[in-house]
Amino acid sequence: MKFTRKANANWQGTGMEGTGKISTQSTTLDNAQLSFKTRFADGVGTNPEELIAAAHSGCFTMQLSFLLNEGGYTADDLNTEATVTFEDGTITLIHLELKGKVPSISAEEFQTIASKAKEICPISKLLNTTITLTVTLVN
Repeated sequence: MKFTRKANANWQGTGMEGTGKISTQSTTLDNAQLSFKTRFADGVGTNPEELIAAAHSGCFTMQLSFLLNEGGYTADDLNTEATVTFEDGTITLIHLELKGKVPSISAEEFQTIASKAKEICPISKLLNTTITLTVTLVN
């Protein structure tokens, strides 16, 4: 399977005082605000690191669902929080915090399948940083 997706960013002004907008092909983001404040302080809008966290948590969780299905399991609930650490101009770490409710699976097997999902998720393979994973199986 091959496909492409697009997003567009526009920036006007200086890095610190300028403003930008970002839009996605699906229009889920439609001229969402970007600014120095939304990236490095508190502000209304989004930022590249938040978008990476969203992409990574979504990709990993979907990949995990496929792998669980291959193993004969169907999740009742999978919830992944991705935390992106930005330090001195570099993304130094992404931590995935997974909580899942999957009937009839052992904690060990859930951990094994989740670890495989972390390794083969296309976004994980794209990123050049340390990726850690904590797994909690909820009954």
